[in-house]
Amino acid sequence: MIRPLDGITVISLEHAVAAPFCTRQLADLGARVIKVERPGSGDFARGYDQRVKGQSSHFTWINRSKQSLALDVKQPLAKSALLELLKTADVLVQNLAPGAAARMGLSYDELKAHNPRLIVCDISGYGADGPYRDKKAYDLLIQSEAGFLSVTGTPDTPSKSGISVADIAAGMYAYTNILAALMLRGKTGEGSHIDVSMLEAMGEWMGYPMYYAYDGAPPPPRTGASHASIYPYGPFQAGDGKTVMLGLQNEREWKAFCATVLLQPDIAIDTRFDSNAQRNANRAALQAVIVETFAALTAEQVVARLEAAGIANARVNDMADLWRHPQLQARERWRTVATPEGDVPALLPPGVNSAFDYRMEPVPAVGQHNATILAELGWSAEQAAALQNSPCA
Repeated sequence: MIRPLDGITVISLEHAVAAPFCTRQLADLGARVIKVERPGSGDFARGYDQRVKGQSSHFTWINRSKQSLALDVKQPLAKSALLELLKTADVLVQNLAPGAAARMGLSYDELKAHNPRLIVCDISGYGADGPYRDKKAYDLLIQSEAGFLSVTGTPDTPSKSGISVADIAAGMYAYTNILAALMLRGKTGEGSHIDVSMLEAMGEWMGYPMYYAYDGAPPPPRTGASHASIYPYGPFQAGDGKTVMLGLQNEREWKAFCATVLLQPDIAIDTRFDSNAQRNANRAALQAVIVETFAALTAEQVVARLEAAGIANARVNDMADLWRHPQLQARERWRTVATPEGDVPALLPPGVNSAFDYRMEPVPAVGQHNATILAELGWSAEQAAALQNSPCA
């Protein structure tokens, strides 16, 4: 079977989440991804936790289908091996500390002299220039810097995202920029330099609250699990103590909600609630009406009424519920992936494509592919073993 990125080689000096998330998606599409790690310890994300058969949950999630090459690139011999690989590679991805790649002679300007077709993607917190260029950045810090915390949480308590949303955003834009660069290279024959910053990725995702606060207007309030500007849209408790999540998007749905769910059609034309702006301004009063109605019903009965009215709703699932979600099972989204400590289940990437299947290959051990990769450069098994076991600078 032919995959979109078959024949593409990606070298990645990566750690943590942003760059590995990007390159795993390239691997999903068939690219050969050579992950360069420190001998011994490897990517420090390997040590984040031990939740997956003694292995890190983050690492298991975003490092399948890659080859691990253990190199201390501060050592001259190891660096020469890396440069040799880059002479024929298609893409270099790196999210090292600010300026680290350039100090090692791995800037785009230096590398393109040896490989004009090379695409270099640098992922950083704040970008390659500007006053924040050299500032360290981690996911939570970027969530804060980008204003994400100001609109997330409760009125009393700002809250971070429960996932590494800034890293994921940067990884997604790196991934799509690389795909675009590969398409452009197909037209021009030349590589390019991509500069992705976590702040700019999150800035794009913050477009709605920024425009909501346009020209000095008040920003969206922090409203917990409820929508900041649409109401009713969020969690409501039923009489059995269970929570139902529901969402209304337009006036047609509002009228159906009043008639079929609340059984109070006149509420729809109450001047306090007859537009979203009014419902939003009078949340407390409307919430009291909804809660009073739901108190006499079980969550199952509430959902039945919502379905009858054509109102969107959802369960408030936890991770155990997601693991066994019936929709994922019905669509056969689970596969098995090997790891150094045994097989684990893994979700297929989003998007069912009729033309190809995604690549779902093992998560590598540190340096697992040194002998194979270095043999392609003409190194002997003894030389490869000596390089892998050399102390890090």
